[in-house]
Amino acid sequence: MTARIARAGRLGALLLLAGAVQATPVHASADQPGFVVTGAPVDRRDVVTWAASADRMGEAVAGRAYRLVVHTSAAGRDMRIRLSNAFGDRPVTFDSVYAGVQKQGAELVHGSNRPLTFDGARSVTVPAGGATLSDPLPGRLPAATNLVVSIHSPDAAGPATGHWMAMQTSYAAQGDHTSEEGGEPWTEVLGSWFYLDAVSVRTLAGTGAVATLGDSITDGWASSSDLNRRWPDYLARRLQSADTDVQGVANEGISGNKVLADGGGPSALKRLQRDVLSQPGVRTVFLFEGVNDIKAHPGATAQDLIAGYRQIAERAHAAGKCVVAATVGPYKGWSEWDAAGEKVRQDVNQFIRTSADFDAVTDLDHILRSPYDPERMLPALDSGDHLHPDDKGMQAMADAVDLKSLDCAGR
Repeated sequence: MTARIARAGRLGALLLLAGAVQATPVHASADQPGFVVTGAPVDRRDVVTWAASADRMGEAVAGRAYRLVVHTSAAGRDMRIRLSNAFGDRPVTFDSVYAGVQKQGAELVHGSNRPLTFDGARSVTVPAGGATLSDPLPGRLPAATNLVVSIHSPDAAGPATGHWMAMQTSYAAQGDHTSEEGGEPWTEVLGSWFYLDAVSVRTLAGTGAVATLGDSITDGWASSSDLNRRWPDYLARRLQSADTDVQGVANEGISGNKVLADGGGPSALKRLQRDVLSQPGVRTVFLFEGVNDIKAHPGATAQDLIAGYRQIAERAHAAGKCVVAATVGPYKGWSEWDAAGEKVRQDVNQFIRTSADFDAVTDLDHILRSPYDPERMLPALDSGDHLHPDDKGMQAMADAVDLKSLDCAGR
C-alpha cells in the first residue's frame, strides 16, 4: 500500500515544536502583470491542502479583522498560508496573523491559536498585485480539519482581494482580535473569504495534489453551506481513504467564470498560472469549465472554446502537469439555454471525449444528464435551477472521477 501521512486527532492539529524557522524571499511570476509571490522558498514536499481563487472584492476597510474558516484536504506538517493582494492598487499590511482550529462558530479549540510569521516578523506588507507566503508553522495539521486563519490589517484601502462565494461561514470584527480564541468579538458573519487564497503543508515525498479549475459548479453553488459538499470536497474525502499519493485538492472554481473572457473573475486562461500552476505540489489540473462561455449571448463558438482548452492543456503540460478534462454538463431549463448553445455544447463534448490533448477524460455530462432528455439534468441530481447539481449531484460527480487518472507521476 502506498505510504501516506497518518491522520492525527483534531485537538492535536497544531502542536508546538521547538526551533526557529528561517526564511528568505523568493519571487514567482504569474499571468497577472506585476504578480509576485514573496516568502520562504517552497519545499519540494509542500502540497496545497486548501485554496480559493482570488477575485476583486470591493473596497477594503482599515482596522478590520477577519476570522476565516477553511477545510483542509491533505494532511501534513509545517503549515503555510498565502495572503493575496492580487487585485489591490496599493500595498496592504497585515500586522497580526494567527492560525487555529475551529471549535464552533468563531470560537477556537483552546490552545490551538498560534501566531504566524513572515520572514521571521509578525507583520508583513503585501505589494499591490502580489502575494506572500508565511513561514512554516511547526506542528501537524490533519486532513479534514476546519482550520481558522485570523488576520488584521491596520491600513487596508482600495480594492480588496478575496473569494466571494465561500459556501462557508466566516467572521469579521473591528479591531485586532486575532489572538483571542473566544468568539465574542466576531459579531459580523461573512459568506466570503478575504485575502487568504491558499494553505499548504509539508507531506511525505511523492505526495501530490489536484487543482480543479472551474466555474460556479466547482465553486459549490447550490451545495449545502458549512458542510463541505462541493464536488471537490467529496473528491477529497475519496482521496483520503484511497490508496493514492494524490491527497491535496485545490478548489479553483469561481462563480460565473469563463474559459475565454473575463466576467466572474479573470478568464481561466488569465488565471491559470496564479490560481493553479503556482500552487505547490499540484500534479494534475482537472478542467471542468465552459458552460458560461456557451450560454452567454453571444456565446463562444465550439472552435474558440476548443482552442482555449488546448491552450490550457499546452501550458499545464509545459509546467509538467497532467490534465484531466470533463465534459460540459446539460443545462436545458436554465433561462439562457437555446438550441444554438446546445449544439456548441455537443460539439465541445465530442472534442473532449476524443481529443489527444488531455491525459484523461471524465464524462460528467453522461453522469448528470437525464436518460429521457439528455439535454436536461437528471432531476434527482438537479438543485432545481437546471444548471447546478445539488448535494447528491455533487457527490455523483466526484464518484465519477477515476482516481488513478489524477496520479500522473511517471507519465
